[in-house]
Amino acid sequence: MAYYVDLLWNPEDASHLGRKDRAPGRYRAYVPDELGDELPAISPAAQRAAEDALAVLARADERIGERGRFLNHLLIRSESISSSWIEGNSVTPKKLAIAELLQHSPTGHSTRVAVEVVANVRATEAAITELGDFDRAVTTADIERLQHVIEPRLEPGLRTVQNWVGGPGWSPLRAEFVPPPESEVQRLVDDLARFVTATEGNPVVRAAIAHAQFETIHPFIDGNGRTGRALIHTVLHRADALRNTLIPISTVFAGAKDRYIAGLTAFRQIPSHLDDWIIGFAEAAELAAGNAVRLAADIADLDEKVRADLIRSREVQAITPAAPRRDAVVLKILDALATDPVLTIEKTAEQHGVSTAAAHRALVQLAEAGILGRTKDHKGKLICWTADQHLALVSLTERSNRVGAGDTEHGGPRLGPPAPAVGRVGALRA
Repeated sequence: MAYYVDLLWNPEDASHLGRKDRAPGRYRAYVPDELGDELPAISPAAQRAAEDALAVLARADERIGERGRFLNHLLIRSESISSSWIEGNSVTPKKLAIAELLQHSPTGHSTRVAVEVVANVRATEAAITELGDFDRAVTTADIERLQHVIEPRLEPGLRTVQNWVGGPGWSPLRAEFVPPPESEVQRLVDDLARFVTATEGNPVVRAAIAHAQFETIHPFIDGNGRTGRALIHTVLHRADALRNTLIPISTVFAGAKDRYIAGLTAFRQIPSHLDDWIIGFAEAAELAAGNAVRLAADIADLDEKVRADLIRSREVQAITPAAPRRDAVVLKILDALATDPVLTIEKTAEQHGVSTAAAHRALVQLAEAGILGRTKDHKGKLICWTADQHLALVSLTERSNRVGAGDTEHGGPRLGPPAPAVGRVGALRA
């Protein structure tokens, strides 16, 4: 059974904290029950909701079919942008795609937020490809590596201090939620890894429970939300619930953040209102499946449109033949725009095995047809070419504000230390 533990907040170094945050006092940290390796009993209503969601996911995956492998990176961008919006990080699909391309370039200029969301893309891909293999056990070390991809600025490993979520200041006394003490984290994450590896039953139920338990443990100083949402895809793919594509569930969470937080709060009740959380999660999965199917259809329609635009542009320029040959570089670029919406001359030449001159001609031709845009740096130098119409399709939801002020990592006093120092016994820092 889950329980609360009473702890003391009495920061030793409080010189840079506000008056309310300096005040000592007791707060309650929530310690969830271990999950074990079997699914808990749920109500018939929750079971029906999960079964319906699983059927919708399967139909969406089948409808998208083999096209899914071309759409996955675009869907992962959509998922990662929305997942980061939930955390309060806003970045446009275009800035994200440019950051992906240029982050290792000495001349690349990317915002911190864009680089963070790139990390989220990488983590989601890792969750699917590496941890999604059913024959491979998921370990605590795997979860630590996943989080470190998302937050490379932090030392890898589970937290060794108390943290908290939300609230108006820098004190667990005013937090919206206080996860378990650091002494409980290793045990609980080990149990979660066993649950992800060993449980059988409806994958939607398993994904919902794994995600909520991870967010409840909050095992890292930062990056918990994004890591926990990446775990959703690990569970769904390990269970073979999705074979062809990724379903961007965070796009629904981002558009209904209050309901998302309410669902997590229900999960943490004593006793847990697990049915409420599973029903809400299942409904989000169904909506996300619809988003993915619509995105696939929109991309197919857009691909036809830009091909027609290219032919018309070539006719106007008297390029013969107006319809390019099937092996033409310009068509190879078009066919890959959903996967590679940001290009450079060098990348195009290498990818398609042509000279830089041939790559440049193809990119110019697509730009003159209005299919690619030119992006320049602050000095007016061309740095890349962007498929803006494809990138626009990534925006499946409106941007969301930060949920509950996020992790304590982001909430420190402007002039203060990274976190209040450890004081006497029971005095904890974030």
